[in-house]
Amino acid sequence: MNERIIAPEQNYSDEELQLRPNQLDIFIGQEKLKENLKISIEAAIHRQESLDHVLFAGPPGLGKTTLSNIIAEEMNSKLHITSGPILDKGSDLAGILTSLQEGDILFIDEIHRMPRVVEEYLYSAMEDFRLDIMVESGANAKSISLPIKPFTLVGATTKSGSLSSPLRDRFGLHFRLSHYSEEELSRIILRSADILDIPLEKPAAGLLSSRSRGTPRIANRILKRCRDMAQVRADGIITNEVSLKTLKMLGIDDDGLDEMDRKILLCLMEKFNGGPVGLSTIGTAIAEEKDTLEEVYEPYLIQKGFIKRTPRGRMATHKAYKKLDRPMPTGSQEELF
Repeated sequence: MNERIIAPEQNYSDEELQLRPNQLDIFIGQEKLKENLKISIEAAIHRQESLDHVLFAGPPGLGKTTLSNIIAEEMNSKLHITSGPILDKGSDLAGILTSLQEGDILFIDEIHRMPRVVEEYLYSAMEDFRLDIMVESGANAKSISLPIKPFTLVGATTKSGSLSSPLRDRFGLHFRLSHYSEEELSRIILRSADILDIPLEKPAAGLLSSRSRGTPRIANRILKRCRDMAQVRADGIITNEVSLKTLKMLGIDDDGLDEMDRKILLCLMEKFNGGPVGLSTIGTAIAEEKDTLEEVYEPYLIQKGFIKRTPRGRMATHKAYKKLDRPMPTGSQEELF
């Protein structure tokens, strides 16, 4: 069993940790990824070597952190967890790297947000297992090379295109996580309900899976809110009726859209005549960060066909106008819809 070392701002609740699978065999979904990862892990164990460095890419909530935990469990290694934004000085990363023991797993979440000056420390560490650092400055400056123990770096990113080529090329294993099917999400919800000892009817699990945007994190969040509703306003059992009441309370509709999704679409329609308009402008109009729109909301709206990305900006589609029961603007460029 691996020992978890977690950065202060990444303390997960006991309940959340309980829901995370710790073996590939019980991880639901991402079948092709699991098969390739399993082969690499078994080969590394057979050779008694550290696993090659791994890069997980994909939208938030699909299991990148969970898979890093599973790698540590399968390799019987110690797991160190940190994130790109808090590694703002080279000395921060150097301290972590020099403390690693042979075979340890270092997980860096949001690795694309790591400053370039810090990122450069990883190049020699990943490739040659040594750390090149500068001591002193000016005329007395000199570089020294410190050996570090062979380790595995697991990076997670929601924006793989933001990674520099030198860093991306040093990862031997690249995996992209995709959204989950409703059947897979239903199995995840049933498993979570069993672990949390929540009475849940199977049809209700199917209903919740259809509103979870293909994302296990969202599915588990909605399940917990259904548990609250069942305990306070029902007899403790999550039925279809309880699920529908909870979804209505949360503002989640038949397509899985929430209040922010509808706010984005209405902003496009009412303030910008359907677009095209840049994402930064939309963010300013609705008081939301551009990165949040791009990473959290936009992928699902595009996937469902409510927004179209064009060279000139984002546009609301005909489907979006129909969804929100709004008339199409006169003079709209329907060929872009």
